[in-house]
Amino acid sequence: MEERLERYVTELFAPEDPVLSAIRARHDALKLPPIHISPDEGKLLYVLLRAVAAARVLELGSLAGYSGVWLARALTARGTLTTIEIDARHAALARQAYVEAGVAERVRLIEGAALDVLPTLAPGFDAVFVDADKAPLAQYFEWSVRLLRPGGLLLCDNAFFHGAVVDPGDHSAEAEGVRAFNRLAASDPRVVAAVAPIRDGLVIGVKLPS
Repeated sequence: MEERLERYVTELFAPEDPVLSAIRARHDALKLPPIHISPDEGKLLYVLLRAVAAARVLELGSLAGYSGVWLARALTARGTLTTIEIDARHAALARQAYVEAGVAERVRLIEGAALDVLPTLAPGFDAVFVDADKAPLAQYFEWSVRLLRPGGLLLCDNAFFHGAVVDPGDHSAEAEGVRAFNRLAASDPRVVAAVAPIRDGLVIGVKLPS
């Protein structure tokens, strides 16, 4: 999308409140990896979760809590966000963000490697948002589908991986992981999916009834 159109969309549909702005500013000031979602992506996730009246949501990759605030704010009154983060520093910053946003009571943050945590979770999530390390994305796809309820949303950021998915010379584990996730989302009979070309691409899928 053209930069001025992105700015128009963000300013009109996804203006940040002071809490979100502060979380993003702290992220930048601490020079954390520049991989958090954008405000317009956050608003799209918010709308999608509201559309399915999400009460149980799973996030893979908390980072510093910016995306988690968008997700937690979209939950039903007694909803819960379960988010997994392997980096202890990021987890501490995320917890701080949830407190500042007033959503800490509806967030369960689990520190650890996602592939260790996922087998311990009960199925029935209304949505799963994947925004974690890229190499194991095919495994994250499988666990996401297992843990989703029929009709639940499968959401994954960085579908384009900054153009690497169509770069024939990029055979990195990360690029191959994104390609594998995209192929599965496009062809697995358990889901129907599309890609929203917002920022770096967002896979949006729905788990079909068995």
